[in-house]
Amino acid sequence: MTPSLSQFRRVVLKVGSALLVDRARGRLNHAWLAALAEDIADLHAKGADVLVVSSGAIAMGRTVLGLPSGPLRLEESQAAAAVGQIALARTWSEVLAHHGITAGQILVTLADTEQRRRYLNARATTLKLLEMRAVPVINENDTVATSEIRYGDNDRLAARVATMIGADLLVLFSDIDGLYTAPPASDPNAEHIPVVERITPAIEAMAGGAASELSRGGMRTKVEAGKIATSGGTHMIIADGRTKNPLKRVTEGGRCTWFITPSNPATARKTWIAGALEPRGTLVVDEGAVRALQGGASLLPVGVRRIEGSFHRGDAVTIRSEARVLGRGLVAYDAEDAARIIGRPSREIEGILGYPGRTEMVHRDDMALSD
Repeated sequence: MTPSLSQFRRVVLKVGSALLVDRARGRLNHAWLAALAEDIADLHAKGADVLVVSSGAIAMGRTVLGLPSGPLRLEESQAAAAVGQIALARTWSEVLAHHGITAGQILVTLADTEQRRRYLNARATTLKLLEMRAVPVINENDTVATSEIRYGDNDRLAARVATMIGADLLVLFSDIDGLYTAPPASDPNAEHIPVVERITPAIEAMAGGAASELSRGGMRTKVEAGKIATSGGTHMIIADGRTKNPLKRVTEGGRCTWFITPSNPATARKTWIAGALEPRGTLVVDEGAVRALQGGASLLPVGVRRIEGSFHRGDAVTIRSEARVLGRGLVAYDAEDAARIIGRPSREIEGILGYPGRTEMVHRDDMALSD
């Protein structure tokens, strides 16, 4: 049995350039985007958090600037992105505002999802927008990214974003309705695969190359995105985005490929914190904090008695009482600042540090406690 879209509480939608931009006319597919906005509004109205990873900045910018078809030099791509990002952000803002939804633009680079310090900043900003019922629209910051420090495709970026914010579903809209045993355009005997329960070497071997000039990814990058998503506890769908209301089509049983994960985002994240990161220091907490943590609370500065070691914001630290190790977490402060606010109420943080830091020393979502 495949899942139902109605059961997911946080959904990331990835929209590619080839869907957003009419290549022949060099303009935005307004009618298609308006229909997708209807789908997003319907999902949003049912209480789900929705986030969009949108390609299209370079494709839109090259049209405005009159750049020729074919590969662009790095500086041309960056110039096109600079122009296109403004147009893309305005477009998403307008189509979502039609349904009473606020859009927020977030531009990220590879480092923002790979370096823990910047990862925490990007995650906190995105989660705050979702908390305020806005729809974040994310794109790779092509104006500053170079070939050495970029994702290069928004499939993998969408998967990283989905796991970063604890999404339980990622939908990759494409120009194909899922994964086939071989590229269907060249093999008439290719068979559609409705469900992938585990990404094996055989599944990876079925992926082909890039689909069009406007897109950097193909089925290969989508399968790689599936590996990232499912390992982070996020289900993934590859669906045909070319029809109007493509999300509604999936909801009504339209053909697609589901990549199933046996985990969930919270469990996968806590497993990663507990086992994959080397602690850089220790937070020793009092008995009041022990009780609060066992009750599911975050670790506040007031509950920390002392710190040990040298660490930076975003590093993993051990959390323990005087008697035993309680678990691990990602700390919200550098060791020097943490030492200045331990034992103090969160309302005093700004006065002590001179800036309004995080309320929590370690947020409960960034913590994995021992049984």
